Amino acid sequence: MALVLHAGSGNKNALKALIAAEYSGVKVELVKNFQMGVSNKTTEFLKMNPIGKIPVLETPEGPVFESNAIARYVTRSKADNPLYGSTLIEYAHIEQWIDFAATEVDVNTGKWLYPRLGLSPYVAVSEEAAIAALKRSLGALNTHLASNTFLVGHSVTLADIVLTCNLYLGFIRILTKSFTSEFPHVERYFWTMVNQPNFKKVMGDVKQAESVPPVQKKAAPPKEQKQKEAKKEAPKEAPKPKAVETEEEEEAPKPKPKNPLDLLPPSKMILDEWKRLYSNTKTNFREVAIKGFWDMYDPEGYSLWFCDYKYNDENTVSFVTMNKVGGFLQRMDLCRKYAFGKMLVIGSEPPFKVKGLWLFRGPEIPKFVMDEVYDMELYEWTKADISDEAQKERVNAMIEDQEPFEGEALLDAKCFK
Repeated sequence: MALVLHAGSGNKNALKALIAAEYSGVKVELVKNFQMGVSNKTTEFLKMNPIGKIPVLETPEGPVFESNAIARYVTRSKADNPLYGSTLIEYAHIEQWIDFAATEVDVNTGKWLYPRLGLSPYVAVSEEAAIAALKRSLGALNTHLASNTFLVGHSVTLADIVLTCNLYLGFIRILTKSFTSEFPHVERYFWTMVNQPNFKKVMGDVKQAESVPPVQKKAAPPKEQKQKEAKKEAPKEAPKPKAVETEEEEEAPKPKPKNPLDLLPPSKMILDEWKRLYSNTKTNFREVAIKGFWDMYDPEGYSLWFCDYKYNDENTVSFVTMNKVGGFLQRMDLCRKYAFGKMLVIGSEPPFKVKGLWLFRGPEIPKFVMDEVYDMELYEWTKADISDEAQKERVNAMIEDQEPFEGEALLDAKCFK
């Protein structure tokens, strides 16, 4: 019995198994006339996957769902398949990049794309966070691909198939040339992969998106329909007191309690002015931005803090370490109005050190940050003593991304502003 794949022909998750099958010489038949929303709602389909999601692979031993599991099954159907590497460490690295493709590339692409297609609620702030996370992930990938043609070893593996299929959705729907040009090695890798014969046989010609899809807005119901619904819902008798009751029920919402930091005495330091100066200074950084910082700094209204990651011995993979820092910065978004931060990933070889500098409104680290951002407890926090010239110079070096920093190379520097 041939393996039967239930999915639409253009589904990027189905492509993973079909391309793996081409490389492995395994016969996989794609069901004909599959209709999303119809075929996956039948009793027969729901027996194979009760959630009704695609793809599903029908095998002699029973069904398999989840696209990466299906791709693994197809790959392992061939003994000693080179798609899974030839050593234990290659196997581990293949699995590592498959996870990266799912949790870093696919998830963040979807968070950007799906709300614009009307498949989930659109929230501008969430979109900004998704784009930032995706850029961080592609930046890490770009670094790896700068010295590697393939993800693992010197030939195509299952990791390349899964990652390329996850990139495929982004490239054809939302990742325009102006976006991907920031990641030239990722671009080179993607176009190399999709033009491999076994990829092209399944995918056909791939064309990059020319524009970001506009946000889909739900059409308002026609005026007549609204009036009919209103009449339908209205009670037969509407005595005058009812209007009074309605007004009482619809009292104005209570104002949100003020953040305690907003109740502090006014400060001569305007945080947004410092952030603008930092962002706009491209040359003579010491003379312009650093000098400007100390001219603006108000030790009565703000405080400076150094942070050191407690578990640096765990930072053995560069992109994982950078992602860890990026996630921390995302979760700090709740205090953007009251803080500025620099986070450095230090070292040319693992384990990498993570250190940071933060400027907070007020004399202490805000309590709501300590309570709500779980990453805070992963760091040792030390208040900077700016009367100590050595500590003041350390502040300067961290703001400036000085390299080497404390005698070591900088792997990455991120700014929270």
